[in-house]
Amino acid sequence: MIRVLLVDDDPLVRSGLRLMLSGAGDIEVVAEAGDGGEVSALVDEHAPDLVLMDIRMPEVDGLEATRLLRARPHPPAVVMLTTFKADEQVLSALSAGAAGFLLKHSSPAEIVAAVRRVKAGEPVLSPAVTEQLIARVTQDHRTDRRPETTEARTRLNRLGEREREVAVAVGQGKTNAEIAAELYMSLATVKAHVSHILTKLELTNRVQIALTVHHAGLV
Repeated sequence: MIRVLLVDDDPLVRSGLRLMLSGAGDIEVVAEAGDGGEVSALVDEHAPDLVLMDIRMPEVDGLEATRLLRARPHPPAVVMLTTFKADEQVLSALSAGAAGFLLKHSSPAEIVAAVRRVKAGEPVLSPAVTEQLIARVTQDHRTDRRPETTEARTRLNRLGEREREVAVAVGQGKTNAEIAAELYMSLATVKAHVSHILTKLELTNRVQIALTVHHAGLV
């Protein structure tokens, strides 16, 4: 079972998400919270695999709650909930370690599929959305990106040749299965490379790999 914690200040949103997820036989909503300040204690109590986290909440918002979670040893994956595709706080949350984001008006099938993908180590961003987010980050740093580009290239130099190829494919928004087919690797090998890339670059998720690759000018 995939254990999920729901965090949203709107009880109706939480109720709808619980209804969507409970229809899947392999997903269990173990707890709910109305504010980010409740998350840490609930994670300790229920040990969820994944947290569906609203961005905007009245006291502790989703961004701060995500930072606190990702600083813990062996934290659960965090997927942000938002109503906007290019919310500035979504960009910050991804940089803080969130595994991706879902739009609140996503269909039940999309939400269930996203939970399963995150549990399997896949991103919750389509290539089009990844491109949009990276474009926003690029625009924010357009004034002088040379130091950022140099740093990204230096970090990528830590990778072996095949790891670098996998990193570029991740930067293109490709899934593990697509990377395996393109680079003639097994799925297990791709997953191992992604894991090694995260460790060597000191990153926490695939979106951060994509941003690093983009800043280095490889995508």
